[in-house]
Amino acid sequence: MATTEPAPELDFYDPAFLADPYPALGRVREATPVFRNEATGQWMLTRFADVNETLRDRRLGRIYHHRYTHADLGQPEPDPRWGSFHQHERWSLLSLEPPDHTRIRKLVSKVFTSRSVTRIGAVIAELSRELIDRCRDMGTFDLLADYAQRYSVAVVGEVLGVPRADTQRLLDWSHAIVKMYELSASDDVKTRANAAAGEFIDYTRELIADKRRSPDERLVSQLAQVTEDGERLSDDEIVSTTMVLLEAGHEATVNTMGNGMKALLEHRDQWRRLVADEVDAATAVEELLRWDSPLQMFDRWVLEPGVEIAGQPLVVGDRVAMLFGSAQRDPRRFDHPDRFDVARGDPTHIGFGGGIHFCVGAPLARHELAIALADLATNFANVELAAEPVYHPTFVIRGLTELRLTAR
Repeated sequence: MATTEPAPELDFYDPAFLADPYPALGRVREATPVFRNEATGQWMLTRFADVNETLRDRRLGRIYHHRYTHADLGQPEPDPRWGSFHQHERWSLLSLEPPDHTRIRKLVSKVFTSRSVTRIGAVIAELSRELIDRCRDMGTFDLLADYAQRYSVAVVGEVLGVPRADTQRLLDWSHAIVKMYELSASDDVKTRANAAAGEFIDYTRELIADKRRSPDERLVSQLAQVTEDGERLSDDEIVSTTMVLLEAGHEATVNTMGNGMKALLEHRDQWRRLVADEVDAATAVEELLRWDSPLQMFDRWVLEPGVEIAGQPLVVGDRVAMLFGSAQRDPRRFDHPDRFDVARGDPTHIGFGGGIHFCVGAPLARHELAIALADLATNFANVELAAEPVYHPTFVIRGLTELRLTAR
């Protein structure tokens, strides 16, 4: 049986750990596939095979209240202070289990397709070029604030059908809301997240009403019209779907771009392979998603008796946290996992999750990242770091505060 002792090396609030968690994650992963984190009340999985299997195990779920009450599992009732945040999550694909998840994802998948992404490919490319030109004129720029954030939120806004003038508001709301997913968030952080969720909900309801009056080919308009066997999405379901596509898609894409470009500039031989077109950008994107995961942890609840993971028996109500960053560096799955290799091109990583919660926006994210990486390699072949990058002091969502670059 796996050890039940906590792993003292993993201090999720230690600045040194947050700056580079992979050595400590690697030591714990090699010591045990699973351990109990008493501070968070979670069983933590460290190895790829166990994480991959758990993502697909239908005996576990992202939520439990479709089968149990909070009292059944000894959990507190949701804090009414954060009502708007809970409302925005209520019908989110990331927070649902079948049958609701099956029904809503089926409807969303009818309009959120690879074809729909390809249809706006020229628009995505134009957005990138506009921002690349602006950064070149600046000379020294912040890749995140001046390019990645503006680019990503504009792309998602284009897909959803949000007016370009409103994208900064969406960006601000998204930044505030996602801080709720950290292991520890202060009441001040939660208050700001809840206020942002309320404003985003109101905005999205108005957007839905506008699309019903004046339909177009964008996602929100199509979600308001799509049917399957006579079923339609309710306004609440469209609101949650719209919000999660913006938050999950935007935040993950920006952090992949920042973390990945940092890695490329710290491994100049790999950057030169991209610049020389020895490795195409679409192939390199897969390694960026594996190497420094923008999502470091994803958790699930045990919903049925008899579950055992990595030799550890679990009971209904146990919470399992999958350490993506650790799993993506597991030598049992990846050859030389601590070697950054843009030609690795392995698309079977877990950067987009797995099972029924595999990211519905993966085709868009891959396309968007490939365009960005190709444009950066073409236009900034001799780019240099202008300042030492610093990561946000958070673990679950991993990303830089800024990435200042100088074009040469």
